[in-house]
Amino acid sequence: MSKKYLVTGGAGYVGSVVATHLLEAGHEVTVLDDLSTGHREGVPRGARFIEGRIQDAARWLDASYDAVLHFAAFSQVGESVADPEKYWRNNLGGTMELLAAMRAAGVRTLVFSSTAATYGEPERTPITETAPTAPTSPYGASKLAVDHMIGGECTAHGLAAVSLRYFNVAGAYKDCGERHDPESHLIPLVLQVAQGRREAIAVFGDDYPTPDGTCVRDYIHVADLAEAHLLALDAAAPGEHLICNLGNGNGFSVREVIETVRKVTGHPVPEVVAPRRGGDPAVLVASAQRAVERLGWRPSRTDLAGIVADAWEFAQTQGQAQDQAQGQESAG
Repeated sequence: MSKKYLVTGGAGYVGSVVATHLLEAGHEVTVLDDLSTGHREGVPRGARFIEGRIQDAARWLDASYDAVLHFAAFSQVGESVADPEKYWRNNLGGTMELLAAMRAAGVRTLVFSSTAATYGEPERTPITETAPTAPTSPYGASKLAVDHMIGGECTAHGLAAVSLRYFNVAGAYKDCGERHDPESHLIPLVLQVAQGRREAIAVFGDDYPTPDGTCVRDYIHVADLAEAHLLALDAAAPGEHLICNLGNGNGFSVREVIETVRKVTGHPVPEVVAPRRGGDPAVLVASAQRAVERLGWRPSRTDLAGIVADAWEFAQTQGQAQDQAQGQESAG
């Protein structure tokens, strides 16, 4: 049965892929995004688009909506350390206004884009949802605060909510992929080196207690991630705040990612070893068992080469578009 959904932040990377999946499932989708970090061309065809802030969601949200999927957040760890008030104001304050708008409109289902950054530097891996939460940045702390706020909303007002804590999202789906500015994620950065848009990739530390000395991370394909959101809508129960990790359960090291990019692209990727970054745990790998049991979710695109190949295809398309735009500017 077709339903109507509001997707906040639906012009961004993950939000646009989820909005696309919702449309493909036959649902009606409205994207709300202020385009501060999202891209107008990222809004999938067939979705209604509203350029606006989540703080003003009450202007558009009404009882005709079945649920909200909330992706509108700032997510740069380094920036959050330098400008914490920006993160508290938007990520926490904006979500508070969104929850109030949902309450007033009678929209009682929420799927929230949370993050593994809520765990900070975990004592054990794979990380389960019962692991202590100790975020090491205002970004992670703001997301954890939102999770607490959602839990209170469920208890007090009967909201049905699912928070999905992502690990490292990667890959692309159709014409939706990563185009952050600035880019901070490893796979697109390594692909920029393969494209000749960056001289070398920095490897921050090669003396970690891992098989090749570099950090190990859990990479999840963005399309697998999107499918979990649709399942979460069905699993949401009134008065319950369900929290699920989303990851492959397998880890790949920085050097494994670099070598995979070399194989997939056929291009050289120079690397430069740099000092460790503070707060970088050696291994971050998820246990997604709860998502398997409660959502019925199983990631199917777990091969690193496949994830990189999808991201590479998107990166080449984006690179061509950037070259054309620069050419037109030069001609003008």
